[in-house]
Amino acid sequence: MSHQTPIFAVVLAAGKGTRMKSNRAKVLHTLCGVPMVNYAIEAIRPLVPERLLVVVGHQAEEVKSVLPPDAEPVLQREQLGTGDAVRVALESIEEEEGLLLVVNGDGPLISDRTLGELVERHRSAGVGATVLAAELPDPNGLGRVTEDAGVVRIVEERDASEAEREIRLVNLGLYAFELSEIRAALRNLGSDNDQGELYLTDALEIIGRRNRAVTYRLKDLEEANLVNDRSHLARAEEILRRRILDAHMRDGVTVRDPSSTHIEAGVEIGRDTIILPGTFLRGSTKVGSDCVIGPFTDLMDTIVCDGALVEHSVGRGAEIGPGANVGPFSYLRPGTVLGAGSKVGAYCEVKNTRVGEGSKVPHLSYVGDAEIGENANLGAGTITANYDGKNKNRTSIGDGAFTGVNTSLIAPVTIGDEAYLGAGSVVNKDIPPGKLAVGAPARVIRDAPKKVSEKSKKRES
Repeated sequence: MSHQTPIFAVVLAAGKGTRMKSNRAKVLHTLCGVPMVNYAIEAIRPLVPERLLVVVGHQAEEVKSVLPPDAEPVLQREQLGTGDAVRVALESIEEEEGLLLVVNGDGPLISDRTLGELVERHRSAGVGATVLAAELPDPNGLGRVTEDAGVVRIVEERDASEAEREIRLVNLGLYAFELSEIRAALRNLGSDNDQGELYLTDALEIIGRRNRAVTYRLKDLEEANLVNDRSHLARAEEILRRRILDAHMRDGVTVRDPSSTHIEAGVEIGRDTIILPGTFLRGSTKVGSDCVIGPFTDLMDTIVCDGALVEHSVGRGAEIGPGANVGPFSYLRPGTVLGAGSKVGAYCEVKNTRVGEGSKVPHLSYVGDAEIGENANLGAGTITANYDGKNKNRTSIGDGAFTGVNTSLIAPVTIGDEAYLGAGSVVNKDIPPGKLAVGAPARVIRDAPKKVSEKSKKRES
C-alpha cells in the first residue's frame, strides 16, 4: 500500500451533546477562549489533508460560523449516528483511493503527534481500519475494545457483559480507514439497535472481518479526556490552561501563581513581563515585554506596550502605551488609547478617548469621547458630560491643560493648551489657550499661572 495515499479528514461535530445540559451545541463550548471543535481541526492541520470536512447538524449555522476557512462544513440533516455522519461526509469525497481519518469534535486535547502516529500505524500495518484506543484506570461510560485475529469490536458500556466491563481498553472515537473499505462497510451497516442509529463502531467490525483491523494505543493518557459533560469540560480546560502557561513561561514570562492565572489561547506576551495572581488575559490581547500585569486584572482584546503597569483593572479593546500606568481599580473601555508614560489612576473609567503622552487622569474620573493632549493633568473627580440625551459629543483638552477637582466638562467643548480650570468648575463654553476659568458656568478671569518646569524647580532647590 502506498504511503502517499492522500488523507481525507472528517471531524464529527453534528451531535447535541445532551449530557452537557446546555442550549448550545457541545462543540461550541469554549476552552481557553477557543470553541472545542477548533482544537480537533488544529490537531489535524499538520497532517496536511487533501480535504478537511466537518460534519455539522445540531445548530449547524452556529457551528459553521466558528470554523476556520480551511474547514469545509458538511450537513447531516438528521442525527442518525456516527456511521451516518461519516456516510454523509463520504458523499462529498469522490476519490476511491486514500485514507479517511475520523476525529471526534469533542476531544480537544488530542495532539497532531498522536494523529500522525495513528496514520503511520495504519499505513505500516496495511489493514482496512485502525482505531485509537487507550488503557484507562477508570473506563466508566466508555465503549470497551476487544481485539481478536484482526477483528476489533467495540462494546458500548450499556451492552457490555460483566466480563467486558472489566476491560480497561476504551474507544476514543478516532479512526483511520481505507476509503474503499469504509464505503463498503457503511453500505452493509444496519441500524438494529435501541437508538435506531448507524454506529461507526459496527463498521469497524465489518472491516475487520473483511480486511483486518488493528488498534493503536494512545501514549499520553492526558489526551484521552473526551468532553461529555461540564465536569469533563473543566478538566480539559485545566490541562489546556496549564499547557498555555507553560509555553509562556518557557518563552520568558514570569507567572507568579499559575493556579490563579487564566490566559487564553490567542494571547501574546513578551519576555520579562510579570503576570501577578488572579489575572485573566483573553481574546486577542497582546502584552509587550517588561510589563507588570495584575494582580487581579482582566484584559480582553487589549494591547499593552512595553514597560506598562496595569494593576487591579479591567481593559476591553483598549491600547495602553509604553510605560503607561493603569489602576488600581480602573476600567478602560473600547477605543481607549493611552499615550507613552501616561497614567490612569484609581477608580477611573475611560472610553473612546485618546490620552496624550505624559498626561494624567489620576483618580475618580470619567472621561468619554475625548481627546487629551500631552502632559495634561485632570484633577480628581473630573468628568466629561459627553451625552446630551440624543448624541455623544466630544471633548478636546489641549497640551499642558489643568483641571481642578470636581470639574465638569459639558461636551462639545474645547479646553485650550495650558488652560487652567478652578475646582468645581462647570465648563459649557470653550476656554482659550493659557487662560484661567472658574465657576458654574465657568468664565475666564485672567491668564493661567505659568507652569514651573521640572528643570527650574531643581535649580531653585
